Amino acid sequence: MPTVLLIRHGRTAANASGVLAGWTPGVELDDQGRKQAAALAERLSVLPLAAIVASPLERCQQTAAAITAVPGPKQPNRPEVVSDERIGECHYGDWTGRELKTLVKDPLWNVVQQHPSAVVFPGADGESMRAMQTRALDAVREWDARVAAEHGNDAVWVAVSHGDVIKAVLADALGAHLDQFQRILVSPCSISAVHYSPTRPFVISSNDVGGDLSGMLPPPRKRRSRASDKIAAAASSSDAVVGGGA
Repeated sequence: MPTVLLIRHGRTAANASGVLAGWTPGVELDDQGRKQAAALAERLSVLPLAAIVASPLERCQQTAAAITAVPGPKQPNRPEVVSDERIGECHYGDWTGRELKTLVKDPLWNVVQQHPSAVVFPGADGESMRAMQTRALDAVREWDARVAAEHGNDAVWVAVSHGDVIKAVLADALGAHLDQFQRILVSPCSISAVHYSPTRPFVISSNDVGGDLSGMLPPPRKRRSRASDKIAAAASSSDAVVGGGA
């Protein structure tokens, strides 16, 4: 199966000032966030991307647009950005737009930290963290299968999303309960790479904020028989290398 690069959007003024933005409209990248997105786009330029999927919120759309603006030698024209609400931010309900320094005094804060699988955010549009994880996983898995069908199992694609959403997807990939997802750090414009094999996910990297990405280039295709192709694909996509490999 392909490899998905889970990318958090760049920094916003809400991030910098400690405000829980949620689905508040008009929250855009600040100057630092735009610099982060530009640097991210340069890093990604070495990779051909089969698809760029993004949360519909402005900060993710701006980050995705920065990626499309910097094509690389292996892909002169980037694919168009496709929006998917399922990888949008958690619906924080009445917590939306409030300062974190105020929210830490709410009794629900400790539940969010210690037992997030039990959390349903207050208010008419409040969402449970379990529902957020489920919809995000459904989206990632469906897009991964679609990319595989259209571009092959060596393809690399991008999902631009939000901190809590990416942490929830990574927790699942690591085989961890949602209650452990607060142990995972996802920084602005970081890259976390996951490869979904037929039998289990492999977490290739987490919270990567710098360095060369050329190691994720699809391997050159070699001419093999159909039988050997199937054997090689099964071994490379599903089996962990004993001893760690090269």
